[in-house]
Amino acid sequence: MVGRIRISFQYRMLLLVLGTAWLFVGAFIAWQYVREKQFKVELLDAQLQQHNHRIINDMTRGEDIGSVVRRIDPPMPDVRITLIDAMGRVTFDTNDNMGVGNHADRQEVIDARKYGKGLVPSRTSIVDDKDYFYSATQAPYGLVVRSAIPYNHSLFDTLKADWKFLWIMAGISVIISIIGWLGTKQVSRSISRLNRFAATVEKGERVTETYTFPNDELGAISSHIISLYARWQQVMEERDIQHAEAMKAERDKERFKKQLTIDINHELKTPVASIILCMETLHDFPDLPAAKQKELEDRILQSAIRLQNMLKDVSVITRMDEGADVINMSPLPMTDIVRDVVEELRPAAAKAGMELSAKLPDEPLTVNGNAPLIEAVFRNLIRNAILYSGGTEIVVEGDREGNWVVRDNGTGIPEEHHPHIFDRFYRLEPGRSRKAGGTGLGLAIVRNAVLLHGGDIAISNANPGTVFSFNFPRLHT
Repeated sequence: MVGRIRISFQYRMLLLVLGTAWLFVGAFIAWQYVREKQFKVELLDAQLQQHNHRIINDMTRGEDIGSVVRRIDPPMPDVRITLIDAMGRVTFDTNDNMGVGNHADRQEVIDARKYGKGLVPSRTSIVDDKDYFYSATQAPYGLVVRSAIPYNHSLFDTLKADWKFLWIMAGISVIISIIGWLGTKQVSRSISRLNRFAATVEKGERVTETYTFPNDELGAISSHIISLYARWQQVMEERDIQHAEAMKAERDKERFKKQLTIDINHELKTPVASIILCMETLHDFPDLPAAKQKELEDRILQSAIRLQNMLKDVSVITRMDEGADVINMSPLPMTDIVRDVVEELRPAAAKAGMELSAKLPDEPLTVNGNAPLIEAVFRNLIRNAILYSGGTEIVVEGDREGNWVVRDNGTGIPEEHHPHIFDRFYRLEPGRSRKAGGTGLGLAIVRNAVLLHGGDIAISNANPGTVFSFNFPRLHT
């Protein structure tokens, strides 16, 4: 069985380069030929139009067309002049072909009446069965003067395209071919050495950095590849360790997903268990003192509220996980939303001994977003500062481009917690968070809501205090 002929990479690349270059040159030659022919046709038509206008001008002064035609030299020999009246009848023809038929349907006559001039580069005459070049001009009183030149050697020479540019393009093609050959040879040299390198690797032999490559981009890349592989061979054991660590990270990721489900289940069970315990106590001991009953009822209410808040947060998280398609977005007055949230939480801040203030943009700020989610961002950040910062001041500040900052002057959050602060159910102090009624989902909602609106969020320490910086892209109308 005869094997298939294989063409080297260099010659395949050379054929591709040359094929593309020659195709371009061929297309340019064809375009130039058509353009040259069109230019010659338009130039000849302009000469005949000028000749027709001279005849029309002399006729307008009252001179007979026959004497005008005999007196004015045509731009080319054998020019045939025809005068056509408004009805399309031939009233004069230098070849004495009057009455040969109505010419109103001739294309050059139709165009001359419509546009002032008409041109038909080639049509066979019904009188003498010869091909003519026709150029017609509109004259007063519906008359049309038409010049016609038979296709003889003189006309062919006039319309013949100038082929000097062909030699120029041939020279350019030769230069392109030489450059293409030299370029592909240079590339092929690097490819061949890379191929030998690949064969060495396939055999499992040790690779040394003794390969030399041309001083170009591909040569530099090839040298870099071989250098990297040589180092890779030396650190094979480290790579195996890294691979094992990567597998461990993947397993940790899967465990985290399972743990997330367990955490949700656990967080829901805690308030439910508290409610059940208090209800059972009230049921089993109906004669409890009023103060104790009030304490249990308050605990039931707090657990129910915490459970309700957690269900709301889980619902919000679930909606955001499903994507932007299920969340309604519309143009919103951002400044008004922030102002309302600040006013809503100012009493709670004051109760905690903190001053809540806002520095809002002077001009209206419109964003394309979801009002409940935007409110949740500011509400959660402010509530976290009230409950956990331990400071005396909370400031909400924004600019007209949609950049926002929520900062406090509290104790701050240690930097080792920053990478995880937006994780679901992540708490710095789990006991204190639950006691304050937190669900552990507030900052996760904040991050996902900001990302869902096309923004980003970051946390930093202000010494003292914590700063949350984020943005909601402004809607330009």
